[in-house]
Amino acid sequence: MPRRRRSIKREVTADSRYNSRLVAKFINCTMLKGKKSLAESLFYNALDIIGSKVNEEPIKSFEKAIENVKPVVEVKSRRVGGSTYQVPVEIRSGRRLTLAIRWIIHNARSRNEKSMKEKLAAELMDAANGRGASVKKKEDTHRMAEANKAFAHYRW
Repeated sequence: MPRRRRSIKREVTADSRYNSRLVAKFINCTMLKGKKSLAESLFYNALDIIGSKVNEEPIKSFEKAIENVKPVVEVKSRRVGGSTYQVPVEIRSGRRLTLAIRWIIHNARSRNEKSMKEKLAAELMDAANGRGASVKKKEDTHRMAEANKAFAHYRW
């Protein structure tokens, strides 16, 4: 956290195809080593694969996947006395979105499909249907917070 003043949040400009800030943020997070055009083509190809396999619009499926992965609570370590407690804390909306995007991309990269566009498409379809590794990560996070509900009074 900065000592002098709070840093200014930069607004992400909407993407060219869907005119959506969410898509632009997802593409920026997918990007590696500044290769944005590669990340864009990867994402758009993944949405084309989703569009061919699912009867609804691919952007709706993408938004549904993001909503299904967004966590509501997480645990943070809090040191009280000599011991450390895992304290459940509600998550701000910006962090919820960031965590959802991060989990989807991480789990897509660790899948066993042939190419990254197929991996990303499969992970997004699984997340939209309420299954897959990223939804499991959300459920594990919620379960951890539920298990440590007794330490909620240590919230700061």
